[in-house]
Amino acid sequence: MSSLLPRFVSGSEFETYEDFKDKLKIIVPENFNFAFDVVDVYAKEIPYKMALVWCNDRGDEKILTFGELKRLSDKAANLFKNCGVKKGDCVMLTLKGRYDFWICMVGLHKIGAVAIPATHMLRAKDISYRINKANLKMIVCIEEDGVPDEVDGACREVEGEKPVRALVGQESGRPGWINFREELDKSPSEFSRPIEDEATKNKDVLLAYFTSGTTGYPKMVKHDQIYPLGHILTAKFWQNVVEDGLHYTVADTGWAKCVWGQIYGQWIAGSGVFAYDYDRFDAGRMMEMATKFGVTTFCAPPTIYRFMIKGDMSKYDFSPLKYAVTAGEPLNPTVYNKFLEATGLRLMEGYGQTETVVAVANFPMMDPKPGSMGKPSPGYDIVLVDRDDRICEVGEEGEIVIRTDEGKPPGLFMDYHLDPDRMRNTWHDDYYHTGDTAWMDEDGYLWFIGRTDDMIKSSGYRVGPFEVENALMSHPAVMECAVTGSVDPLRGQVVKATVVLTGEYQPSEDLKLELQNHVKKVTAPYKYPRIIEFVEALPKTISGKIRRVEIREKDESRTE
Repeated sequence: MSSLLPRFVSGSEFETYEDFKDKLKIIVPENFNFAFDVVDVYAKEIPYKMALVWCNDRGDEKILTFGELKRLSDKAANLFKNCGVKKGDCVMLTLKGRYDFWICMVGLHKIGAVAIPATHMLRAKDISYRINKANLKMIVCIEEDGVPDEVDGACREVEGEKPVRALVGQESGRPGWINFREELDKSPSEFSRPIEDEATKNKDVLLAYFTSGTTGYPKMVKHDQIYPLGHILTAKFWQNVVEDGLHYTVADTGWAKCVWGQIYGQWIAGSGVFAYDYDRFDAGRMMEMATKFGVTTFCAPPTIYRFMIKGDMSKYDFSPLKYAVTAGEPLNPTVYNKFLEATGLRLMEGYGQTETVVAVANFPMMDPKPGSMGKPSPGYDIVLVDRDDRICEVGEEGEIVIRTDEGKPPGLFMDYHLDPDRMRNTWHDDYYHTGDTAWMDEDGYLWFIGRTDDMIKSSGYRVGPFEVENALMSHPAVMECAVTGSVDPLRGQVVKATVVLTGEYQPSEDLKLELQNHVKKVTAPYKYPRIIEFVEALPKTISGKIRRVEIREKDESRTE
């Protein structure tokens, strides 16, 4: 046995979804600490077991075993403590795809400090907001992409004590900064598990994420120490990771999806993780790297799959790949079918948020319905409610809410840091309100409609953007698209489509008419886009989600 999974679940093999939903229980030890109770246990029992396979575009490769990861994370814990970081202190990690991210994460967990992963795309004002909101004690970042300059700019803006700043890279001697790798080498290689008040408790904060901001100003979402155990659902029972296999989730370390697929649940379930630290995303290069290193299970947002199927997948050997899943945006059936044709694998959709682990999914013991999110995860009591909080009937649209009257399931967030108003509006009457809209079919499968804020109300009709996007994506001219509501004096709103074309097509009025007629044929005619705008690229978050709010704001500014 080369997996710790049996220590944390009531069972791992289920023949039916009903059996899985009713019988799976996650075992939560007292004072669980992922670094000591997973990483260091592997290091003691199976030290040569592979934890991380890492590569970049410059030909560099690195493999970390659990034995090596324990040694390096002990050194990192000592480094952080030497920099004044204590239990409960917040440390921001802006590390893109560097292998140092995994060393830092485990090291911070050993101290009981709060890790805050962040994207390298943040600017000074974004960073200063995070410094103030989280009271950051330290920032560890890459030396490229102007990130240190933005951090320095943010530090000049904030009052009081500045966070300790550390660079990951070759640069030394930058004023006010330390070189992380140089200091790591100097640090002692043994770190003892803290005791008494310094030891972590299950309700202590493990990490926090600032939401990617599809709507509103970033929220600071806090997760507790048992959050990694919640990702057993994600890794073992949705991604279907293979013991001693190699799992790849396409995600920058600044995105919450990274911890969904590159550390917690995968390691607990006995799988190694693959990290490709690319400078600029290229679907062909990504497929080359994934197949070269023998990735066995794979997760990516629909955007990535769209780029994959638009390329020549026949050039790559996908025979080691046993399973593939997707989340982040609803999956277009065309993408599902083309990926199945190319690999023989059915894409299994899932749903969750920064606030959760996988809460709804097409699990291995289920037959997926292309386009459906699947069914609720064990421990996640999910219902749909209308605007009056009435539970919806089959086929009726409603907001996805999670019942918590019998307790918070493993993996559900703690709270929004220093934001009681948002907490009251989001989590009340024993329901956590996701802000996402869906409907349930007669078989219990959930179908995503959109963010509550994304719903379009036109001439008395409610139009979900995904259905229109789905219709547009079935036309060969459309590479990707975003559907939003545009203000109209007669109808209140009309449906607008912002479209990125494939290389074979050029924008024209004739093509607009062709796309409009195409939508009328494949969905209800009233849903067709009365406005079509062709663009080179869609605005997106670092996680790959389309920022429809940015499109709406741009349109509104034009009418002012």
